Amino acid sequence: MSYSAVNIDDIEGAGPGGGVRFVRRELGVAAFGINWFELPPDADGLEHDEQKSAQEEVVVVIAGSGHWRIGGDEVPVKLGTFIRIDPDQTRCPHAGPDGMTFIAVGARPGSYEPRGPF
Repeated sequence: MSYSAVNIDDIEGAGPGGGVRFVRRELGVAAFGINWFELPPDADGLEHDEQKSAQEEVVVVIAGSGHWRIGGDEVPVKLGTFIRIDPDQTRCPHAGPDGMTFIAVGARPGSYEPRGPF
């Protein structure tokens, strides 16, 4: 098949509280990682880095607000915020009073080849 499609409601939740939905697995993506995360109000997500995978991550907040602790910085986020994070940086999301939903996309630096004027 030349495409795959899935609705987030059809992906079973995993991890603590069922807050992670493994989109990459469901779609069969092989070029990059992509997952959906839902944090309840005032909750921390998983503190981690991506040194082992060597993936650069981009996080997109699609609902709620909060902040990300990245290295020694606290970065406030809200709906529509994009953050790019180097693989070696420790990061931890923290949801605000309304919770936070975000999508994380990751790939190894250099795997994308720009083309055209984009």
